[in-house]
Amino acid sequence: MGRIAGRFARVETRLRAGRLVKGLLSDLPRKNCWTIAEWAGEATPHGMQHLLCRASWDADAVRDDVREYVVEHLHDEAAVLVVDETGDLKKGTHTVGVQRQYTGTAGRIENSQVAVYLFYAGARGHAAVDRELYLPRSWTCDPERCRAAGLSEDTVFATKPELARMMIERFLDAGHHVGWVTGDEVYGGNPKLRAALEERGLGYVLAVACSAEMTTGAGTFRADALVKKVPERAWQKLSAGRGAKGQRFYDWAVIDLADPAPGHRQLLVRRNRTTGELAYYRCYSPEPVPLTTLVKVAGSRWRVEETFQSEKGLAGLDEHQVRRYPSWSRWVTLAMLAHAFLAVVRADEHARRPTPDGLVPLSCNEIQRLFITLVVQPLHDAAHRLGWSDWRRRHQERSRTSHYRRQAASQT
Repeated sequence: MGRIAGRFARVETRLRAGRLVKGLLSDLPRKNCWTIAEWAGEATPHGMQHLLCRASWDADAVRDDVREYVVEHLHDEAAVLVVDETGDLKKGTHTVGVQRQYTGTAGRIENSQVAVYLFYAGARGHAAVDRELYLPRSWTCDPERCRAAGLSEDTVFATKPELARMMIERFLDAGHHVGWVTGDEVYGGNPKLRAALEERGLGYVLAVACSAEMTTGAGTFRADALVKKVPERAWQKLSAGRGAKGQRFYDWAVIDLADPAPGHRQLLVRRNRTTGELAYYRCYSPEPVPLTTLVKVAGSRWRVEETFQSEKGLAGLDEHQVRRYPSWSRWVTLAMLAHAFLAVVRADEHARRPTPDGLVPLSCNEIQRLFITLVVQPLHDAAHRLGWSDWRRRHQERSRTSHYRRQAASQT
């Protein structure tokens, strides 16, 4: 919290932000302004709501501090930038960015809010370093709706690959260096993003659909047709990295692609050793690299799923109950900071203290339990608990009365 202290105009705001971050790291079953305010010992949720809505502090500047914190402590010369999106299911139509759209969280089209995140993944750990909210055209084409949600009037539509490019360029412009970027088919199928990465000298391993067309010396083929020409001896058994159940072994093959532009372009194919299911990746590198390097980069993307689970389960990334964009950006930025803290402590503990025999290494989940239990577990007396019970019931009575009045007015 000391790193971001200068981003707050008032000491009261800075201290409350610290209490909110600790609340995000707590073991509360539900994390929002109400539950965290009660957990932190405040009399009402108004202070926490003010912190997210109206208090004077710059969420984008704190986002930059989070990026510097992550890169400093998890620095790895072989680190990979991973771009991916996640969706939060929402009700109604007033929450910023919400509409019926596909989200991998539900695996189908649902009323949801989708955001794109950039992750820094290295040998010491991985954490989010940037975020951008995806705003559908139904929002950007309605200036009045954007204004009501706290967005600027000049907000324009940007695709998910465009948001990814924006975040990657922001990372590089801050003076950081990585060699590789990876992402799923949403990003691999976008030629403008690939061209931007090549222009910045970044290698990439981006997933593509089986129908993606690839140009070789023998002509242009669909990816699924091209793989049929690969002889069995060309497949190699390699691990894409360690998973929860050990090394993740697959069969891999690589096919050189033809392109007059500088650099080396290839199609990487992954085959499940049990089911035979295939996955395809379009690859680029400024210089020739071995197959093992491409496989390692491709495997980095799966670590994002673990990070999303941690940020949601441990740091309340998806539990915000806010409607306007400024509040959303502040909540997710502080949630990113909370998770980055766990990732950094985990990395430092692994580096300082060898894991004794008979124990698994410390996880972010276990570090969260120890930190809250041993360091910041708040204790409140009965008067505090009863006061919050009265406040909730008073608020619920006002809400019920207001609802009945609106219902009566609509019927007259």
